[in-house]
Amino acid sequence: YQRRPLGNLGHLAALSFHEAKNVISGEGGALLVNDPRYLERAEIIWEKGTNRSQYFRGEADKYTWMDIGSSYLPSDISAAFLFAQLEEARSITDQRSETWNLYHRSFVEPEQEGKIRRPVIPPGCHHNASMYYLILPDLAHRTSMLTELNSAGINAVFHYVPLHSSPFGSTCGRVPGSISHTQELSDRLLRLPLWYGMEPEQVHHVVKHAHETLRNW
Repeated sequence: YQRRPLGNLGHLAALSFHEAKNVISGEGGALLVNDPRYLERAEIIWEKGTNRSQYFRGEADKYTWMDIGSSYLPSDISAAFLFAQLEEARSITDQRSETWNLYHRSFVEPEQEGKIRRPVIPPGCHHNASMYYLILPDLAHRTSMLTELNSAGINAVFHYVPLHSSPFGSTCGRVPGSISHTQELSDRLLRLPLWYGMEPEQVHHVVKHAHETLRNW
């Protein structure tokens, strides 16, 4: 945003390395600590609530439990798997961006016809091609396209159930006023397949079946 990485806009930021992300380790993530005041406690929580890292650095004569925590450290294998991708993070993102742009160009005409909406990238923002989605007119149209694409062996999916309407979120979530737009867009959003190494022919296959569905509306 405004030429600044999102991860440095706040005191803390989180990255996900889940299998659906650009750079992955299967599961896991990273905490970015931009304020030194939080570094020591973050490390202790990361180390199962102990000051083990301080002990290994010679900053403490023993290590013991200091705070809440859990087993957040990645295994050596997961870390090595992730590190190799971090070295290629730019090329991975560039290739995903090519796929994203191919999708985007392919749906100009249906958007002009008012059948779908494409993603909008606001001025001053730059995205990392994490996903490509379409916004359909309503839930019935999304269900129709999902059925058609899945029947053709294309793993298109809806996104997420809004947190406030999830079983747990409904017990503790609080929002000021109505958030009807959140629910409406949740019912209309459809994600198309996008992965590193996706070939243009595979994108054209997805687009072909999506266009066939759109022509019947």
